[in-house]
Amino acid sequence: MEQRTEFEKVILLGCQTGDNDDLRFQYSMDELAALTETAKGRVLVSVVQKRERIHPSTYIGKGKIEELKALEKEFEADIIICNDELSPSQLRNLSAQLDARVIDRTQLILDIFAQRARSKEGKLQVELAQLQYLLPRLAGKGIEMSRLGAGIGTRGPGETKLESDRRHIRRRIDDIKSQLDTIVQHRDRYRERRKKNKTFQIALVGYTNAGKSTLFNRLAEADSFEEDQLFATLDPMTRKLILPSGFMTLLTDTVGFIQDLPTTLVAAFRSTLEEVKEADLLLHVVDMSNPDYFQHEKTVNQLLEELKIKDIPQLTVYNKRDLQHPDFVPTAKTQTIFISAFEKEDRDQLKLKAEEIILDLMEPYHVHIPSTEGKLLSQLKNETILRELSFSEDKQHYVCKGFALEDHHIAGQLKEFQIS
Repeated sequence: MEQRTEFEKVILLGCQTGDNDDLRFQYSMDELAALTETAKGRVLVSVVQKRERIHPSTYIGKGKIEELKALEKEFEADIIICNDELSPSQLRNLSAQLDARVIDRTQLILDIFAQRARSKEGKLQVELAQLQYLLPRLAGKGIEMSRLGAGIGTRGPGETKLESDRRHIRRRIDDIKSQLDTIVQHRDRYRERRKKNKTFQIALVGYTNAGKSTLFNRLAEADSFEEDQLFATLDPMTRKLILPSGFMTLLTDTVGFIQDLPTTLVAAFRSTLEEVKEADLLLHVVDMSNPDYFQHEKTVNQLLEELKIKDIPQLTVYNKRDLQHPDFVPTAKTQTIFISAFEKEDRDQLKLKAEEIILDLMEPYHVHIPSTEGKLLSQLKNETILRELSFSEDKQHYVCKGFALEDHHIAGQLKEFQIS
């Protein structure tokens, strides 16, 4: 028998302040609706209030709350989702006046992350972010908190009657942090090993749902989870990627960025994003079919700046060119390429473009390698960009021309065979 998915009935609530123009605000409400659908909610209606600033104690004004109460009864809503992060008092005051559960944008994103986390590290990071978010919001939420574990905004660390034991949460936070430290140390050792072998690393970054995993799977022939949903990928994945010249690189798929990403999440996923820090080249994937592509691009660049990784060479990959938005104009300050991740020809062009950028980071070499040096020849094919290879019968050596990374150990080995 087919299993039916139970969708919760949702009312979206947004407060548009003076510093937010109509278009920008509409995009953020549309994104909230998409996030709600990803979390298995069905949006019944959106309620919006324009105000000079957000109401400090109830988020929206008194009149709007009355309107919301009427809609809540009419639609029999299960849940009301606010488009901003609510302070503990705003959440408490709104919940006191409404029958439906009230959650904010942050809690919704945390809920999606709780559904999506696959690895042990991903699950721990999400639980840590959820507990850090819940801790200041426990007071006065007794009945509601004991219902944890069923619907949107309640998945994750549910069973432990959180409201009754702050010390329990603090202990759990410390416990998770020490477990994560162990995982991070393990990853650091693995990263050091990769660094020592000096394998060139490429990282895919971009706004959530830009098509990173689709591209990753087709470039690296991997099986990263891909879905037309927000935050389909949470756990970073690294695979081998061979470029057209035979040069071997490592390609990493990373968690998607989003505007107003909860600070607890940025902190929790910082160790995952360390993978991006170690990259030698970033492929910044932008969905050119999305009307808000410019803001998405800006959000990712701001986050890269916060993570202090804006100086890594970057190629902006405008994806979904077959669905290009009519108002699309490329705005990247980096090198760019237009592709559709599903088209083999486009992916081949992308590999060539990446190789061009890598060539600029390399030094040329011209060497004679004795025929006895088989291992070195094989390394040249994989670990450098080899442009010419010929065999001299009379001298019994190979003439090789190509490009190598200056700080790669192979550059030192080639010195003794260099033709001046």
